[in-house]
Amino acid sequence: MHHLFTHNDLDGVGCGIVARCAFGEQIEVRYHSVQSLNPQVERYVEAIRDKPKKDELLFVTDLSVSEENAQRLDRHVLEGGKVRLLDHHKTSLHLNRHPWATVQVDYDDGSLASATSLFYEYLVQHRMLKPTPALAEFVELVRLYDTWEWEKHDNVQAKRLNDLFFLMSLDDFEERMVERLRQQPSFAFTDFEEKLLEVEESKIERYVRRKKRELVQTFVDEHCVGIVYAESYHSELSHELGRSYPHLDYIAILNVGGKKLSLRTIHDHVDVSDIAATFGGGGHAKAAGCPMTEKAFRLYATEPFFIEPLRPDAVRNEYNAKGSKFGVLYENRRGDDLFLFPVDNRWHIDANGETLEQSFESFEDAERHMKRHYAAWLARDDAFVRYLMRHATKR
Repeated sequence: MHHLFTHNDLDGVGCGIVARCAFGEQIEVRYHSVQSLNPQVERYVEAIRDKPKKDELLFVTDLSVSEENAQRLDRHVLEGGKVRLLDHHKTSLHLNRHPWATVQVDYDDGSLASATSLFYEYLVQHRMLKPTPALAEFVELVRLYDTWEWEKHDNVQAKRLNDLFFLMSLDDFEERMVERLRQQPSFAFTDFEEKLLEVEESKIERYVRRKKRELVQTFVDEHCVGIVYAESYHSELSHELGRSYPHLDYIAILNVGGKKLSLRTIHDHVDVSDIAATFGGGGHAKAAGCPMTEKAFRLYATEPFFIEPLRPDAVRNEYNAKGSKFGVLYENRRGDDLFLFPVDNRWHIDANGETLEQSFESFEDAERHMKRHYAAWLARDDAFVRYLMRHATKR
């Protein structure tokens, strides 16, 4: 009997599904949180210590083991045990010094790896699994979603697969996927699943719209951060917030009930896994998480608690339009009037009648600076007209 210890998110469960396709009932799959893996590994090594090793394999995927367990696995392998750890998180790269570990963040073509893609390739390479088009499609959807490359490639099916994962119990999802991948020539959702997903997408849209009105902005260290409280739909919420507020370096989503902090970014210059690591967490450059430590709670909850939420930019303007050569007006909750205007191919910011010394090469750069430091939004046409009437004689 083989064993697989893997994560309990879509990528980890994808590994479990691939394992079922490869080994059937000859593998025991256990799904773990980040916190529960190490006790499980310790129990496994202790339980098997005095038993014949034979051909039993232990796979660990999408999770990292502690240094103590790494030493236990070293001894286990020296005694004849067979172990293979496959992970794709940057925070696990140190495990590559062990012969039983393979941690790979990306591929030669620049695409990002997932645990499911690494595990699938390993099993195929070692002739433990016969590749099929359906399996390859499923593995790629999991990879696209887990690495957030689905956004870049606009592959909505990858996101919908994750939606379906959360709509079902873990066991039901695994059973359905294994049966489908064994029987179907290609991967597709059933008619029933399509209807479920339509209902779920409407629910997500309402939830995200409501949470968008609760976003607050502040600086945490050198980063301009958007903070929101949410227990569900973190990926969808952070995607919409990042798209709507690109001046924010990253989005922090607080799950107070679960005592967890999720960090997401759309930018290449920010690595949220480094930020999460300072609070005992980890993840990927654009998506990471950590426990809600006392310091994290102070920085992301206590200190910003009384900040008023951002307002969205006006969307139906005809005159106060972004990039207009006549200038663009912004407002904030402090009552500031912030006017962006071009002079000699440079953009300037007038704050309450005083022009800032700093100028900018593009409108986008000026707007980003203004939004980051003044937490402002695009004013409506009527406010723009009133502003111009007040200041026409001065400018």
